[in-house]
Amino acid sequence: MATPMSHRPRTEVVDAQFIASVRELRGRPSADLDAPLRLPRGQKTELTGRRALGIFEAQVASRMIDYEARALRARGEGFYTIGSAGHEGNALVGDLLDPTDVCFLHYRSGGLVVRRMDRAPAETPLYDILLSLCASSEDPVSGGRHKVWGSRRLWMPPQTSTIASHLPKAVGAAFAQPRADHLGVESGIAPDALVVASFGDASLNHSTAQGALNAAVWASSQGLPMPIVFLCEDNGLGISVHTPADWVERSVRDRYGIDYFYADGLDLAAGWDQVNAALSHCRAKRRPTFLHLRTVRLFGHAGSDVETAYRDLDQIAATEARDPLLASARQLVAAGVLQPEEICARYEELRTRVQSLAREAAQRPRHTSAPALMEPLAPLSADAVANEAERADYGEARAEVYGGYLPETSKRPRHLAWHLNQALRDLLIKYPNAIIFGEDVARKGGVYHVTDRLETDFGGGRVFNTLLDEQTILGTAIGAAHMGLLPIPEIQFLAYYHNAEDQLRGEASTLQFFSNGQWSNPMVIRIASFGYQRGFGGHFHNDASIAAIRDIPGVIIACPSRGDDAVGMMRTALALAHVDGRVVVILEPIALYMQKDLYEPGDGGWLTDHPAPGTAVALGEPRSFPSEGEASVLIVTYANGVLLSRRAARTLSEEGIEAEVMDLRWLAPLPLEAVAERARGVGRVLIVDEGRRTGSLSEALICGLVEAGLGHLPMSRVVGEDSLIPLGDAWEHVLPSEAQIVAAARALVDEERPS
Repeated sequence: MATPMSHRPRTEVVDAQFIASVRELRGRPSADLDAPLRLPRGQKTELTGRRALGIFEAQVASRMIDYEARALRARGEGFYTIGSAGHEGNALVGDLLDPTDVCFLHYRSGGLVVRRMDRAPAETPLYDILLSLCASSEDPVSGGRHKVWGSRRLWMPPQTSTIASHLPKAVGAAFAQPRADHLGVESGIAPDALVVASFGDASLNHSTAQGALNAAVWASSQGLPMPIVFLCEDNGLGISVHTPADWVERSVRDRYGIDYFYADGLDLAAGWDQVNAALSHCRAKRRPTFLHLRTVRLFGHAGSDVETAYRDLDQIAATEARDPLLASARQLVAAGVLQPEEICARYEELRTRVQSLAREAAQRPRHTSAPALMEPLAPLSADAVANEAERADYGEARAEVYGGYLPETSKRPRHLAWHLNQALRDLLIKYPNAIIFGEDVARKGGVYHVTDRLETDFGGGRVFNTLLDEQTILGTAIGAAHMGLLPIPEIQFLAYYHNAEDQLRGEASTLQFFSNGQWSNPMVIRIASFGYQRGFGGHFHNDASIAAIRDIPGVIIACPSRGDDAVGMMRTALALAHVDGRVVVILEPIALYMQKDLYEPGDGGWLTDHPAPGTAVALGEPRSFPSEGEASVLIVTYANGVLLSRRAARTLSEEGIEAEVMDLRWLAPLPLEAVAERARGVGRVLIVDEGRRTGSLSEALICGLVEAGLGHLPMSRVVGEDSLIPLGDAWEHVLPSEAQIVAAARALVDEERPS
């Protein structure tokens, strides 16, 4: 007995419907493939038969990959079933893109990818996609780490299952490409290149999408080129949530600064002309362009999505009747490009080809060890980084900018903020592709004057303000890095970082991993951090929790407490970005920006001289402040804790307790070996950590010491409470103090040192 239609898998229903419907079509006289398609009712198109044939074959190939993805999953050989079925109209976009147009793609962009790669020599899209579905280590895009769309040669940085989080970096790339050209930085793409970012209608509602649209218009309204196409593939569903009728058009069409175009992805000829008009407009006008592409969604959200749980069978069948493959086949037959039997033959030929390639892909190697899997996550060319950090071959350019004065020749020791300013000035000279941007960093010079006069000296092309939106700031950094620039974005306060965390966690930090090291997002992010502002500002301006940044694999965290360290660490941070494409976060302690004194008012003990070029602080190298006599306790700390601990060490010394203070300087990766070595020699460890009691750095340090075999040593910690930092003097109750450090050290020394 035949399986009832309602119980058959929808893939089988749509497949059978396509074949049966095509067989019922009446052939037409063969057409000239190099002439525009013959259309009924006097309609005109510029799409030729040959080009239409290529698009259709890409659509069919994409569909066959979707079928095979589910078959692979059923056999336990594949691991990803979110498909592009119903979205094959995006192959029209793939047909019209130039080789260096940059694409940040939605997970349903299969037709676009296949068509674009088909047009380029030496690309093997079908096999590459199948290797990715099978998580094979031979996948040329991600090395089997995820199912991604991507191609290094065709400017498609790999994307995972993104929900609009790729739009800020697409805006950043569109903003940065003309700027790179203006600065003489080779981006590798054509001057008239476009940036295309595809996403679904449901994703349009995400705050990240709205922020990206706003940022593009904000920049464009100031006369800046913004050659970006927002490609919204509208199938009317966000998994089970329906998009209201006309929602996309009504919310965008009349939006200020956005040029709206509609394209019918279910109509091969009309859709091609409409897509061509949108892309040509953006290429000529260099303005934000919104391309609203009509699609449908077939087979549910993914293989695990039972669509009948939230849609009636009649609704599903009505959607399947609008199958874009069937619509394309009908148009090709009507235009005489192919006969019905030729379409069926090509359809089955592609099915056989994809199935054969899938069998081969399923047998290819997969990852078998953590080291191989993690290799591209955090590359480190230690010698090359050290050499780059200490490179000082730009003296002539320095002299031109500084004139007769050089900061290292100053006889006057200076505070942290001044040294950071001079370090940034020096690095803008050293790296002509470096740019500094963020809120208030230009003419104002930053809230704490760290970027003072940099815009004056280097111009608005290299030091500039952004709108007040942290996801745009970090998205701009990612996009700028793609264009060959070396971004140094500033986040004004640590608490503000959380507004844009996904740009670091989900986008910037993952690219090397998911591209098998082929792409990177080199950047150095500066964040004014921590507390001790004497009660000013409350928790939005005093934030000592860095767990959310430490938790991101591959991200390097630097935290200087003194001016000389800041200079050397900044040089290494830029070298890490320049050499290995690393993402580095520099946490700058606000309370220490202008700190002058160490022990007594007027002693100037926290001021330092400026290190000359040619020196740097190596990654993972802490700084120790030895005790005068034999140390009986090692105080391990960072940032504000360094100042407090050194003051506490003096008090302890007066009581006959000698304490050595170790400034970690690098918080990720932690210098655990150096800490363990000194802990072993001293015998007692006190960790002073401004972070919260839960999820703090001190937890990782104690765990590392225990794993190093030092769990028998007396250990203690002084940490912040699990609290937000309040306004006024109440901050003193939730953050470490000098008195707490002294008391904790005394208690440790009172314990008998183990033999």
